[in-house]
Amino acid sequence: MRFTKMEGCGNDYIYVDITEQPLRDPAAFAVKYSDRHFGIGSDGLITIGRSENADFFMRIYNADGSEGTMCGNGIRCVAKYVYDKGLTDRDEISVETLGGIKVIRMNIEDGKAVSARVDMGVPSLRAADVPVVFPGPDGKPLSEVKAEPVRIAGRDWEMTCVSVGNPHAVVWCEDPEALDLEKIGPLFDHHEMFPERVNTEFIRVIDRGNIQMRVWERGSGETIACGTGATASAYACMVNGKCDDAVRVFLRGGELLIEYDRETGHLFMTGPAKTVFEGECVWE
Repeated sequence: MRFTKMEGCGNDYIYVDITEQPLRDPAAFAVKYSDRHFGIGSDGLITIGRSENADFFMRIYNADGSEGTMCGNGIRCVAKYVYDKGLTDRDEISVETLGGIKVIRMNIEDGKAVSARVDMGVPSLRAADVPVVFPGPDGKPLSEVKAEPVRIAGRDWEMTCVSVGNPHAVVWCEDPEALDLEKIGPLFDHHEMFPERVNTEFIRVIDRGNIQMRVWERGSGETIACGTGATASAYACMVNGKCDDAVRVFLRGGELLIEYDRETGHLFMTGPAKTVFEGECVWE
């Protein structure tokens, strides 16, 4: 089985072009080869194919075999893959995901895509879209969870829940680096208020144009970058008046630029995409 290892801000995946070769049981493949000691090592698997609704499609399988709906760092690498491999000669393409169709414009240098700007679409604060079930003062579920207090892991947090094609809980703290995410992350991820689990971002506002973030991703645990998480975090800061409409998000693996177009309601994410190596593995 031929594969390409790629990363965006250190958010690394195994990429397999299934238009060229079929892949049996991709979830099991993701579990086996995502292992960083006995496999290729990655946050999961992304398969690439042709789409009837867009130029290409991507499917995401997390390291535990569960399927993801959207990955901002991953979709930039998909764009780089199809351009660098000659599957398209255009610097703007559309990619179908389980979180909707996204449009990506690539930055080309010396015939290769080096970074990309992704239209992440219109975010939603609607609790039903996340989904999140959060009781209000009267005991009835809130229609949106915006800057709400929540007590988890023995401490109080301020939380805003956002859907950007997948579910996010954005919580503010003084120092993300000081947190024990191995302990705290699963308590959010598996909390009963999130019926489909949740990605959780722990963020610190540096100033109105910059934020710091760590992330616990459902199905993968802590990763050193998350594009959808950075997008959700920036938006949560914007709607709560903590940041301006262009924000740099500093992650353990690098930085991303998130911009909000208030006229259209769309969010845009810009960041790098890199090929690490290519190879073959045994999969029958």
